[in-house]
Amino acid sequence: MLVAAAVCPCPPLLVPEVAAGAAPELDALRAACLDAVAVLAAARPDRLVVVGPAAAPGPYPHGAAGSFRSFGVDVDVRLGPGEPTGERELPQALAVAAWLLGRTSWSTAPVEGLGVDEPLDAARCLETGRELAAGAERVAVLAMGDGSACRTLKAPGYLDDRAAAFDAGAARALSSADTTALAALDPELARELKAAGRAPWQVLAGAAEGAGLAGQLLYDDAPYGVGYFVASWS
Repeated sequence: MLVAAAVCPCPPLLVPEVAAGAAPELDALRAACLDAVAVLAAARPDRLVVVGPAAAPGPYPHGAAGSFRSFGVDVDVRLGPGEPTGERELPQALAVAAWLLGRTSWSTAPVEGLGVDEPLDAARCLETGRELAAGAERVAVLAMGDGSACRTLKAPGYLDDRAAAFDAGAARALSSADTTALAALDPELARELKAAGRAPWQVLAGAAEGAGLAGQLLYDDAPYGVGYFVASWS
């Protein structure tokens, strides 16, 4: 059963060494993410599942390793404490999650990663979430993913007039733990707006069905033209 959840964006710029001189610009976002992860720890789950978009979907075990060396910085991370395990390197979104967990010295419960393919249809996302919630008596989910990347002319996906409304709807759903609204997000529209968080959010929606969690939105902004949301469900 799902007892707590957190939603965080997954830009590598969250890691100060990657952001370099621009790091202070995201201090408020980092602080919100760490607060959300702290709520997960306070729920004392038996199992934490980190869900994020991945080009190589599938499970990543506790201790799976990743790094930010492709960004030119000597920063290595692991999904939970202990010796590195698994042969596959963590995808970017899960590596950012591992960095956040490392900053909070996570030791509350075993951590597993699940990479989801961004085109995964909503029904399959919801079913995946239900399966995760049924995997232990007390499950927590950390859902990693960004909103639209089309909020401004300089955004990665350029300006799209539909982006602000899409992000506003996602923010409302995340702020109130509205699983129905998250389940209704249009995968095709999300793809066109480059909203990589859609599939992880819908996995979370499936996991949270019937859990009766309350939501709180800790961050909602679009630096660099990309929608970033941080939410805590408990």
